[in-house]
Amino acid sequence: MSRFSAVTDNPHDGRFNQKTGILLTNLGSPDAPTPAALRTYLREFLSDPRIVEIPRLVWMIILHGIILRIRPKRSAKLYESIWTENGSPLTHITRLQRDKLNTLLQEQGYTNTEVVMAMRYGNPSIEAGLEELRDKGLTRIIVLPLYPQYSSPTTGSTFDAVSNVLRKWRWVPELHFVNGYHKNTSYIDSLANSISEDLEKNGMPQKLVFSYHGMPKLFLDRGDPYHCLCLQTTRLVSEKLGLDKDAVISTFQSRFGKAEWLKPYTDATLSAFPDENITDVAIISPAFSADCLETLEELEEENREIFENAGGEKYRYIAALNDRDDHISALYDVLKPML
Repeated sequence: MSRFSAVTDNPHDGRFNQKTGILLTNLGSPDAPTPAALRTYLREFLSDPRIVEIPRLVWMIILHGIILRIRPKRSAKLYESIWTENGSPLTHITRLQRDKLNTLLQEQGYTNTEVVMAMRYGNPSIEAGLEELRDKGLTRIIVLPLYPQYSSPTTGSTFDAVSNVLRKWRWVPELHFVNGYHKNTSYIDSLANSISEDLEKNGMPQKLVFSYHGMPKLFLDRGDPYHCLCLQTTRLVSEKLGLDKDAVISTFQSRFGKAEWLKPYTDATLSAFPDENITDVAIISPAFSADCLETLEELEEENREIFENAGGEKYRYIAALNDRDDHISALYDVLKPML
């Protein structure tokens, strides 16, 4: 229990200041690119019932009997290929986003706010982030998951984690939860800006690919809006840039297992392009607010190889918004109505 829990659990004692804590969250990364660290990370990640929706007992047998014996070693090699002197790119970039957002809030006059970062899986955990805010004597919490397009396995799971922590607090502070911002004008503008900068430098490709993280089609069938939100994002950015419909395509990446996932698949689409005389592509992944394994390894390396091996000639990846100033301004714009 926090050393300030006595104060936090008794807000009527008058010792509280009116302070807003912003919990900036992302998916997370292992602590190191090693099989042991990956086993710990994958155990937490793949044990989440929002991630894998099959009977619990059956999945636990598969997870502990097969997957956690095989996948950590393979995944560790992939993480090692993107690891930097700052550690995990995702964690490092989220830290930069936190610091820049804190600075912007102070510059805009929100001196009684503080941004803390947390990860849904791995460290720093959601619980650690909330405890840090509680230790500072906050009275309000705004949770901003860095997933522009809502989905149950990402945003929904973050809500679960926050709720599981707060249900143990005697006094629950005022809570605001951002469940997505895919239509936010500033977010769309920042995506359009990043694409415009690339086009100005490299020219218009034959096809601009909007590659979103995939999910089992079963989730869509059961009512998850993610697929529709992704297509809306592509449409809004395309309209902002004045792009012809035939110049863009939305695809879905990162599938695993034998079940059908959202289509069209990114890798299969890239593999088929050269047979359609499309040999020049640019690819962007708007669902990722920070570059990570799925962009730096899967898109930058693996999918480039797939495209070139199929006969593709020009392939370029447009970086995630990361800590761009217009992206930080977009996050501020998302938060502003709640501040």
